[in-house]
Amino acid sequence: MHEPFEPVIRAHGATVMRVCLAVLAGRGGTTHDADDAWAETFVAALRAWPDLDADANVEAWLVRIAQRKAIDVLRARSRRRDDPVGDDHPVAADCDPAASSETAEIWTHVARLPDRQREAIGYHYLGGLTHVQTAELTGSTPAAVRRAAADGIAALRRRLDSEGVGTGHLAENGASS
Repeated sequence: MHEPFEPVIRAHGATVMRVCLAVLAGRGGTTHDADDAWAETFVAALRAWPDLDADANVEAWLVRIAQRKAIDVLRARSRRRDDPVGDDHPVAADCDPAASSETAEIWTHVARLPDRQREAIGYHYLGGLTHVQTAELTGSTPAAVRRAAADGIAALRRRLDSEGVGTGHLAENGASS
């Protein structure tokens, strides 16, 4: 690719952040960790940009990098357990400073899902990957990813309905039934 890289950040930055948040939610990741993973994703992508095939799916490529970088951030953090966390918050509690309390509550519930369901929802609905691509990332099968995503969305809807939280955000991200 020989196009400028800055428009890629503008076009896909929010998607990459949602994937970082989804990967880090429920694993002890913080908003600071998500910011770090986001930045590291785009640094790595910028380095590889000149060699990317012109017909590559840029969003899927970035989501894969984001997934790996989020895991790298968690690994690095676990090696520095003695570092103070400071005022940083868990991802689920503070996913986006501009987010509504309803959105923050949804992220809290996403963080409580089993890993496979959280990953399937994060990569497919938030990251825009197909079930096949998500299966490749997670070492699963497309059918298992499809099932995990469906189970996760159903669990989220049940929890949110029981607490009276709207599920409009789930429909906005393509997770409608």
